Amino acid sequence: MRRRAFLTALAAPLISPAALAAKLMKPKVLKKGDTVGFVTPSTYVSSPDEIATAERTAEYFGLKVKMGANVRKRAGYLGGTIAERAADVNAMFADAEVKAIFAIRGGYGSAQILPSLDYAAIAKNPKIFQGYSDITAMHLAIHQKTGLVTFHGPVMLSGFTQYTIDHFKKALFETRPIGSVTNPIEPNALRPNHTLRTVKGGKARGPLIAGNLTLISTTMGTPYEIDTRGKIFCIEDVGEEPYSMDRMLTQLRLSGKLDAAAGIVFGECARCTPRDYKPGFDSNFSLGEIVDDILGGLKVPVLAGLTFGHTPDQLTLPQGCMASLDADKGTLTIEESGVEA
Repeated sequence: MRRRAFLTALAAPLISPAALAAKLMKPKVLKKGDTVGFVTPSTYVSSPDEIATAERTAEYFGLKVKMGANVRKRAGYLGGTIAERAADVNAMFADAEVKAIFAIRGGYGSAQILPSLDYAAIAKNPKIFQGYSDITAMHLAIHQKTGLVTFHGPVMLSGFTQYTIDHFKKALFETRPIGSVTNPIEPNALRPNHTLRTVKGGKARGPLIAGNLTLISTTMGTPYEIDTRGKIFCIEDVGEEPYSMDRMLTQLRLSGKLDAAAGIVFGECARCTPRDYKPGFDSNFSLGEIVDDILGGLKVPVLAGLTFGHTPDQLTLPQGCMASLDADKGTLTIEESGVEA
């Protein structure tokens, strides 16, 4: 780097959260009677019983269902070929009748279709896109390429407890900001179903970005790599042994992604223990020890145990919207609606 360019880089101001969120594009709010599109960009869904459950979910919210042309197809463990899965997503964004697009399930495979998505068409036809887990790859790509607010939340085969239903409605059917969210009220406060705890105290504010740790890790070094600068960074996963979580969090630490965030929320990590009592090593750390060691050493507030991702009680989080974190009180406040009238 030449001396002048080097000095210019040093003098450049830090990027503010407001600047990062400046190009945000919001989809229209959902209304009863709207048509929504169902897609399977990851693992196949061929069971008629599962298809019926997904349809029932939309109908519960007063929505009409339009199935992707390739839903029910199966290519090994995938919901069709790359071309077929991408075609369904592109068709749903291009279809004026469709007001929102929901993944029926996650699983594996959405990263494969990222180069085949029509980002220009997506930007011209902004609409709700929702899912979680493997769908994280699509959230990262769509949000970064278009600025569209997408929603990290339940897929159509999720459990949909009352807590999940309430937050799903707030995020997609109302134009008011979601406001303060925390874990569900516990029936037994002494033995909570969801352990929420402060790893590093403090407050932070910035655009929200949420996703599955494995997908965030596997898209590093690609054009779809996550941007955490000045953001409230929400991470979750499922079924990973502690050493694997250590490896992926360490990758994010070494890449500067953790230090760049304004604050971090670590979600529940179901079944993140040694598998079948056959751990990868003779002696193990618990996941909590890994979280405290890696995230607790940061200079930003960190909250652990918020219910988003792989948990029956599931929040719907609008990607890119302004949020504030109070790690001491155990609350995340969504200050900005992800949809508009």
